Order: sequence, then C-alpha cells, then structure tokens
Amino acid sequence: MFADIIVDIKHEKLDKVFQYRIPKEMEEDIRLGMEVVIPFGMGNRRTKGYIVGLSKTCNYDVSKIKEILEISHERVEIEAKLISLAAWMKEHYGGTMIQALKTVLPVKQKEQAKVKRYVRLLLDKESAKKQLDYYLEKNQKARARLLAALLDTPVISYELVTKKLNISLNVVRALEEQKIAILESEQVYRNPVTAQGKQEYQVEYTEEQSIAIETFWKAYKKGIYQTYLLHGVTGSGKTEVYIEMIRRVVSQGKQAIVLIPEISLTYQTVMRFYRCFGERISIMNSRLSAGERYDQMMRAKNGEIDVMIGPRSALFTPFPKLGLIVIDEEHEMTYKSEQIPRYHARETAQARAKMEGASVVLGSATPSMEAMYRAKKGEYQLLSLKNRSGMQSMAQVYTIDLRQELKEGNRSILSYKLQELIAQRLERKEQVILFLNRRGYAGFISCRECGHVIKCPHCDVSLSYHKNGKLMCHYCGYEEKRTHNCPACGSRHIGEFRAGTEQIEEIVKKQFPKARVLRMDLDTTREKNGHEKILSAFANEEADILVGTQMIVKGHDFPNVTLVGVLAADMSLYSNDYRSGERTFQLLTQAVGRAGRGEKSGEAIIQTYSPEHYAVVSAAAQDYEAFYTEEIQYRALMGYPPVEHLLAVFISCEEELLLEKGSKYLKEFALRIASKETTQIIGPANPGIGKLNDIYRKVIYIKDENYDTLIKIKNTLEQYIEINSGYKKMRIYFDFNPMNVF
Repeated sequence: MFADIIVDIKHEKLDKVFQYRIPKEMEEDIRLGMEVVIPFGMGNRRTKGYIVGLSKTCNYDVSKIKEILEISHERVEIEAKLISLAAWMKEHYGGTMIQALKTVLPVKQKEQAKVKRYVRLLLDKESAKKQLDYYLEKNQKARARLLAALLDTPVISYELVTKKLNISLNVVRALEEQKIAILESEQVYRNPVTAQGKQEYQVEYTEEQSIAIETFWKAYKKGIYQTYLLHGVTGSGKTEVYIEMIRRVVSQGKQAIVLIPEISLTYQTVMRFYRCFGERISIMNSRLSAGERYDQMMRAKNGEIDVMIGPRSALFTPFPKLGLIVIDEEHEMTYKSEQIPRYHARETAQARAKMEGASVVLGSATPSMEAMYRAKKGEYQLLSLKNRSGMQSMAQVYTIDLRQELKEGNRSILSYKLQELIAQRLERKEQVILFLNRRGYAGFISCRECGHVIKCPHCDVSLSYHKNGKLMCHYCGYEEKRTHNCPACGSRHIGEFRAGTEQIEEIVKKQFPKARVLRMDLDTTREKNGHEKILSAFANEEADILVGTQMIVKGHDFPNVTLVGVLAADMSLYSNDYRSGERTFQLLTQAVGRAGRGEKSGEAIIQTYSPEHYAVVSAAAQDYEAFYTEEIQYRALMGYPPVEHLLAVFISCEEELLLEKGSKYLKEFALRIASKETTQIIGPANPGIGKLNDIYRKVIYIKDENYDTLIKIKNTLEQYIEINSGYKKMRIYFDFNPMNVF
C-alpha cells in the first residue's frame, strides 16, 4: 500500500503531494487525514505529514520510494480532521486534492500577528531607587527617566515608553542586560465583533419551540447525532431555537458553527447571539482583513470562542470539539460554491458532522426541495414551527395581475393597489419595503398582454434571448428565432422585462416626494459595513420606504413594516432553470413574511403576469405543502434533483474545433461507461454564454437516480481526461446538482 502525503501543512505551500510506502505492520492502522512521521529531503530529516490519499499502485520508481517512519500518536490534529473532509470533497465534487485543501484550509500562511509589548520592572523598590541614584549621578538621563517611570508604574506599555517618554529600544535593552527590567510581549487577537457586553438572555418559548428543542436535546444527550430540518414559518422564532440548542451543546464543552447565507445578515444575527454568548462568539466573512480572519481561526483553534457565525467558508472553522452545525435559510443558493470543488455546504456539513460526532440543524421557512425530500424519506428528522412566535397573524396578500393593469392603462411599475397602500402607510407613519425580484434574470421573452413566456419544447424551461436574435435553451441546445408577435395572443407587446433598483427609487420619489427613500443593492453596499448602515437607518425609522433586491427580504425583522410590495415576480419565475419555480416561491414567501412582524398587522402585494402559476398561488397563501406537492411531481416527471441527480461536465477551450471534438469524444466515452437503463446523457450543448473572453464553452449533463453512480462516472472521466493528451488544452470541471447554468 502507498500513501499520498502533504508535508507539514503549517509551513509548506499546498502545491505538492509526495508518495510514501506504508510498512506492512501499519497497513491496518493507517487512515486518511492521519498525522505521520516521514523521512523528507536529501538528509531524510524527520518531518510530520498528513495522509491525503491511499492506493495500491505507485506513481514512481518503487525502488526510490521511502517508507513512513511512524504514526504520530499525539492527539488528532484539527488539520487532520479537515484533511479527511478535503478528501471526501474531492471524491464527491471533483477537482484536485490541492483545490480541496485550499478550500478547507483557507489560511495558508500566518498573517502579521498583532502584539502588545510591555516593559516590567524586575527589581524591588529599594534596589531600584539605588540604581536610579546611580543613573542620575552618571548623567544617564534616558535610563533614569525610564526607571523613574517604572518606580511609579511597575508595568508600562512599550508604546507609552517610546512615544510619551521618548525612550529608544536600545535603552530598554540596556536595562534588560542589567536585569533591571524586561521587555515582554503577548499576542492580541483582533476581534471583529464590537458590541455591548453579554446580557441576561431569557426567552419564553412557545410550545412548538420547546418541542423542537427537547426533541433535539434528548437525542443529543444519548449520543445520537443526526440531521434535523427545522421548518418554521417566517417570524416563528427559529433563531431562538438555534440559540437554545447551541447554549446546551456549549454547556457540554463543545463548539458550534452557524452558517448564514449573506453578509447582510451577519450584523443582526451576531447581535442576537452576542446577547447570549458575549465574547465567546466570533464572525467570519469576506469583508474581514486577512489579519482578522487569521486571528479568528487561531481563537477557534485555541478554544477561545464557542460559536462561529459566517457564510459558507465558516464551515471550515478549526474547532477542536465541534458539536453542532446550524445552517440558517438552508435553501439559499449561496451555500453552493462557485469555485472548484463546487461543494454544497449542506452535504459537506453533514460529512464533517459525521466525522466529528456532531449534529446538523437546517432551518428555513421555505426548505429546499432536497432537504424536504430527504425529511419525507426519513433521512432527516423534521421539526415544525407552524405559528409565529408572538402568535401574530400572517400578512394578508393581494396578487395583482399586471396584464389587467396594462388593459386599464397603467404602464407604471407600481400597480394602482400598491400606490394606494403606500400612500396609506405614509399617512400612518408606518414603513414599506419594495422588493425588486431580479434573481435568476436571464433575458427571457414574455408577453405583457397575456403573460405567455416562450419556453423550450423539450425541457420546460424558458428560452434565453441572445444578442444575435436567437432564443436558446441552455440544457439541450434547442434554438429558434426571436419573434416580435406573441405566439399565444398575437400581441406586439412582447419583449424582455427591464427594471433596476435605481429606476424604482426614482419612480417612488417622484410619486411620493415627501417620503424618505433608502435603496439597498450591490452599489449602495460596496463599502465596509454598508449593509449595517442601511439596515440600522431603516430599523431606526430614519426612512419610510426601503427599495432593494433579495438582500432586503431575508431574515430581517422590522416591527414597523406593515407593507411589502413584490415588483415583477416573473423575473425569477421564467429564468432558464428547472429550479425557477422553487426560487420564486422561496423569494415571494420570504418577502411577504417581512410584513406585520410587530404588533401591527401586515399586508403584501405580489405583482405578476402569471397570477395562476402554482408558485405564486402557494406563496400568496403561505402554503409550503401545496407548493412542494406540485413541484416534486414536476421534478419526478422531468428527472431533475432531488428525485434524480444531475452531473454537469463543463468544458472550455480557446480553439472552437478542438472543443467540439473533445466534448463529442467525452460524451461518447461517458455513454460507453454509463448504464443504458438508468443513466441519461444530454449534450454537449452551449451553456448560458457559449463564448467568454475568447474562450469557447460546452456542457454535458448526466442524470442518474444514484449519486454514487455519478461519482463513479466522474472518477472514470477524470482518468480518461488524464491519459488523453488532447485534453491538456481544455479546462474541464464537474458540478453535481448545479445551481446555475453558466
């Protein structure tokens, strides 16, 4: 047996794997992620390494292969656990081991540590006074000045010594040599969380919340670590349930990771956790400096914090005793990585939890089809919160048919009903959220008179409009010419829907000149803390109307918001994606759920050209079960996840002909190795953009009910690509159950 080993992770660059022979007597004990001692380099110096792969074949001259010296019997390093996770990710998502390692070990090198230095007096007072007299007698003014200061304050910060007392390092070193004083230093970790101290955290739980907490806790105490799906309507108090679960896990000496989907949610979420855990929590996100990120990793590794909150990357926090992973708003697309390996945080969290003896809690008002499908199959335990925690009623929802508005002569983005309700709210000094649904927008063509959308006849997704005047399906490659008349009703009011948050802001200001309007989108939140500033201003009622994209409708709690307007629900409904119905339902439900969360009742308006679509009808009724029942039948019929699994093979190349040839051969090879009974192979087709920066692109889709079958196909394709030199000019990567068509 042979082992692939990464040498001394903490100091070496992650760009080289070395192969070593496993001695016979160690074969039964060796496993992935294990720390071993190996002879390394010309001098065969004893070095630690981590096992990242095991095989029966040797890639080099066997006579030159060195043997592992011993298994390191120290405690299992945190890195070793994460390396095992990286090996799992490589197998399940493709890519190289190095790419997986760079994902799970994001801090590759030590950033400049922040250090505080102090000068401390070593002599007793009598001896120090004698020494001071000597310095004065010898006219050694700087030394005398420092010693006099130390007699007053035996420990002084080095910064004070150099800046206020104007004393150089040489003077301090001179006192050190004479054993009069010593220069000490301690590492100070940067803490990105700034808040008031820990507060008394007391919550009265509803009966549903108590049942969810106790169900989790009874199993946890028995050592039963499993995955739970917490399905709670908007405003049902899911966060309180997470906090209590974490509080109990932490009381057992364990740590917890809380994943959240957007940076914009961090501030509100952190403050709620801070009230319970104080300084023992930290955050991780892309807006932290490299030094701050490094410090948080070190604090976690040293056991100085109990809870880490952050987006997807926080999943790899090096906690030594991980006990619980919570994934809030688990349905969000941002939990799927866009980088290789294209891992999903949900499955990766389960893999890490299984390796470390931890539980996973997935929470959402609108669970992903994958999570609910598994819960209904019994793979996850379902916990339900069917009522709001304050027993407030759900918002009253009006669905506005924009086709009718057009017939009545209203060409504004704001329907008559929405205009009327906004005016009412401004009069009552209540707040309004206007949400522009831009997610999934991909240039579909629709009729403004009858609502008809031009779809692919083979795939039941909308055709995307390309600048060359063609409509194209990004799944099977079907094409047709763009039409200027609606094929359903003959109207000439057919085209792309275009609207941005800036235009909405201008329209609202023009129509309601006295209203204070805030806009929240990518442009207004670029600067550090941009999200917090806008959300705080709105929470403090410094604005009447908040206009924005999906970042404003997730997880936020504004008690004075009594009206939510959803503009253009169809923009995600007819994106060129089989998940479009699910995404639309989730966004609409989340948006509607922002209204009436305080003591005042709420209303919501959904503006759409497709009021009869099941995603819109279910969202308006806040009826997840009705939506799930309809959607899962569609997925089963079309063979889409979660009923079947989908592997996308993306191929790109600078030479178009080479790409055509290479992708064709890849499909033919896939057909040879796949089962004709269970596996379906589609393509090669053009993805959303067939050419980007002079690079041509193709995609092949492989469907099968069994995920492991797709893994085997992926592994065999990787080997085929490796031994065929023609693929060296191409970039090929795999994406399991992709979230987007690129």
